[in-house]
Amino acid sequence: MTHTISRGKGSRTVRTAVAIGAATLGLVALSACEKPTPRATVTVGSDSVSTEATCYEDGKNLSQDRVLSCVQKKTDTSITVGEGDMLRIGVDPEIAETGWVVFLGERPVVSEPIGKTYRSFSSDGLFAQANGTSADTVELSIVGYDGTRYRDGVWRVDLDREED
Repeated sequence: MTHTISRGKGSRTVRTAVAIGAATLGLVALSACEKPTPRATVTVGSDSVSTEATCYEDGKNLSQDRVLSCVQKKTDTSITVGEGDMLRIGVDPEIAETGWVVFLGERPVVSEPIGKTYRSFSSDGLFAQANGTSADTVELSIVGYDGTRYRDGVWRVDLDREED
């Protein structure tokens, strides 16, 4: 028995339909993708973690309530910090262009906006609490801030105290 593959008008229609279907599926897949947010990176010694924004409103102002809500969100991103370690924070240039500040918990620890992509801090006293005890984890947030308004987004990293 012999089989003949037809290359007539019907097979061209099928190929065209398949090509259109594949192109449509590709466009749908691309439209479902979102542009990733700028990233922030925290480095301690040779260890580094990088994160996208917990909350992000590209180019828009954020109310203080929105910032506090974002700062309180949980994160899966953490890094271990020992007493006396140097904590290095790096941000994408587009974050630095607008400016940014650092929060520990719900309080800002840097009052003037940082306009550079990199800033270092000593971890001395980082885990000390007002009541004289020591916390096991400190919530670090990087918040877009232009000197008058919070804007763009909030990036969160948990700082875990190194066990003695």
